[in-house]
Amino acid sequence: MTDRPIDALDRAKGEKILAKLKNGEEMTGILKALDLHLNLWLDEAEVVKDGNKVRLGTVLVRGDTIVYASPVKV
Repeated sequence: MTDRPIDALDRAKGEKILAKLKNGEEMTGILKALDLHLNLWLDEAEVVKDGNKVRLGTVLVRGDTIVYASPVKV
């Protein structure tokens, strides 16, 4: 069986991911859960605004605002 792109994210639960949003921001955080609509639950979420990192804590990112999401290798 062929893996779907969402399967790569599913395997990344508990790891840091990067999500590029439609508003141009890039958000990072620890992936806790996701669904088929690509709604993401992130812990320790951060976004860069005006060159400064802003810590958001725990967030739910709505899937239709995401351009792409990928595991981050540190």
